[in-house]
Amino acid sequence: MLIVAVITAFSAVAVVGICFGAINGRLRRKSAVGFFHPYTNDGGGGERVLWCAVRGIQEENPDLQCLVYTGDHDATPQSLTTRALDRFGVSLLSPPLVVHLYKRKWIEETTYPHFTMIGQSLGSVYLAWEALCKFTPLYYFDTSGYAFTYPLARLFGCKVICYTHYPTISSDMLSRVRQRSLMYNNDAVVAKSAWLSRCKIVYYTFFSFLYGIVGSCAHLAMVNSSWTKSHIEKLWGVPDRIKRVYPPCDTSGLQVLPLERSAEIPVIISVAQFRPEKAHTLQLEAFSAAIKRLDSGLPKPKLQFVGSCRNKSDEERLQMLEKKAIELNVNEQVEFYKNVTYRDLVGLLAGAVAGIHSMTDEHFGISVVEYMAAGAIPIAHNSAGPKMDIVLEEDGQETGFLACTVEEYADAMLKIIRMPEMERLKMAAAARRRAGRFSEQRFSDDFKAAVRPILSHTSR
Repeated sequence: MLIVAVITAFSAVAVVGICFGAINGRLRRKSAVGFFHPYTNDGGGGERVLWCAVRGIQEENPDLQCLVYTGDHDATPQSLTTRALDRFGVSLLSPPLVVHLYKRKWIEETTYPHFTMIGQSLGSVYLAWEALCKFTPLYYFDTSGYAFTYPLARLFGCKVICYTHYPTISSDMLSRVRQRSLMYNNDAVVAKSAWLSRCKIVYYTFFSFLYGIVGSCAHLAMVNSSWTKSHIEKLWGVPDRIKRVYPPCDTSGLQVLPLERSAEIPVIISVAQFRPEKAHTLQLEAFSAAIKRLDSGLPKPKLQFVGSCRNKSDEERLQMLEKKAIELNVNEQVEFYKNVTYRDLVGLLAGAVAGIHSMTDEHFGISVVEYMAAGAIPIAHNSAGPKMDIVLEEDGQETGFLACTVEEYADAMLKIIRMPEMERLKMAAAARRRAGRFSEQRFSDDFKAAVRPILSHTSR
């Protein structure tokens, strides 16, 4: 009885606090666009979208102030402006305001050893509460996929806009649990147990229901691919508010690189954050298999891993990859580049004959487009974005390879290494033309067209 009373009292206090904060926020709401992006140093495609979106808003409506909610305490308006230019080649019209968040630990996966998805989702509400209490904008723009924050933003009187890179939950995830498939988000303990798998299905089904409710609170949802669009439409049930806007890829800066490559040592590049879902180990194993099957007269290729580390877990993952390369006896042919600048990334792409990508159900695959634009033939996972939108024929010419298994990736590597130069140039040229469909200019045009109807209603 006492426990019930305590819980009831706590809930009442929380509701009163939320209502008071929302009323206060509505009264102090400013004509601004607040970008909810807690990690402004992740170095991935999501951060590129952030800075291109900020620039797009600045160009579309210069009178609207732009600000970024970030948990990076060393971030300043000038440092973020410099980072956008140095890391992504995005020149902002003016530095954004910065609102520092101090409760970011509530969205970190390490905070929730179990029920991580629901824990991070509820934690994001707490973090958004901190953000909106500090500064309530007219437009709340989520660029990190925290859909559970949308009802709270609407309660504060904000117009809610989001750019969704991938659904937090999907029917594919449910299918893997039903099939008891072992993956980074379905560990061996659950996969081997019928009872635990059933419990996880119930958990996922319940989460899908909640995700659909909160997602439907967005006034405008931009999605990055055909695969993401189909899932979000099904989950959120508001197809009229969902627009497909391909993410901004640096095709213009990379397309000026020469298609010719040095024939001395073929370089295969892998550009991805050092996260578990990127499946770097599969790439190493495929590379090792390809070297073992390499013709004696051909030079040994080189594999370059280029990525960023967000936290200690990523750092440890990188160290494990370095040890794995030694175990496979390919460490002399493998190089690791961590947190490189945009300029250095371009230089590395300029020397690669192929680019490898191995994430299952990659929502889009910006790195795949970057490979193609730079003249590196892509070897991408045969699923989702790369399969449905990117690695498709251009003018009847193949633009790359799709693979799933270690053997298939090794086969693709060997095909490119053995490919006659004229044939490689022909495929690389077709891939580059294909990449032009995903340029920053294309993103800018589609992005502005999508937000224009929302921004045109600036009355409070």
